[in-house]
Amino acid sequence: MTTFEPSIMLPSGDRQANRPGRMRKLLAGLLVAMLGFGGCRPDTGDLPPLPTVAHVDLDRYQGTWYEIARIPNRFQEQCAGNTTAEYSLRDDGRLNVINRCNTFEGELDEARGVARIVDTASNARLKVSFVSLLGWQLFWGDYWVTDLAADYSYVVVGTPGRQYGWILSRTPTLPASVRTLIDQGLSQRGYAPEHFEDTDQNPPTH
Repeated sequence: MTTFEPSIMLPSGDRQANRPGRMRKLLAGLLVAMLGFGGCRPDTGDLPPLPTVAHVDLDRYQGTWYEIARIPNRFQEQCAGNTTAEYSLRDDGRLNVINRCNTFEGELDEARGVARIVDTASNARLKVSFVSLLGWQLFWGDYWVTDLAADYSYVVVGTPGRQYGWILSRTPTLPASVRTLIDQGLSQRGYAPEHFEDTDQNPPTH
């Protein structure tokens, strides 16, 4: 997620977590997940390539997005809810990314990363990294914008193999009618909507 995290949440030297054990677990799990090892991927041999939207206006895309739902993944398993992704344009054409969520212990979990444009004709295919070593960004993960509302009120982010997916919105909730349209679009693009689990945007705090 994000977010985006691709809200895509990846490992980061800037990740803020209150417990070193959680940090180590997150780094190990995220590296495995984003490199595509250590887990089963869905069989996409009979599916066409994942389509992306014709164009993403990065100025309009900036700001905060709320995670509405996601395909469960190991690198967000610590998140109880209130998951968001925040994007801001940089002078070099890349985007700063901040993914946040509340953990089951009621703590704030945050990861900071960078997104770069892969398809400059559409701005719909990006790669995101949350690992920085000596000023170099490492372990880039795919971030493909596969659905986007005309008014930028919601977006669906996926990966080419369809093993990851996120539904994001400008608001903490979406009308049921809009979610139905999103789910129909997911089905048309080879995703199984039932694999997406809703995100709690108001979990209890301790």
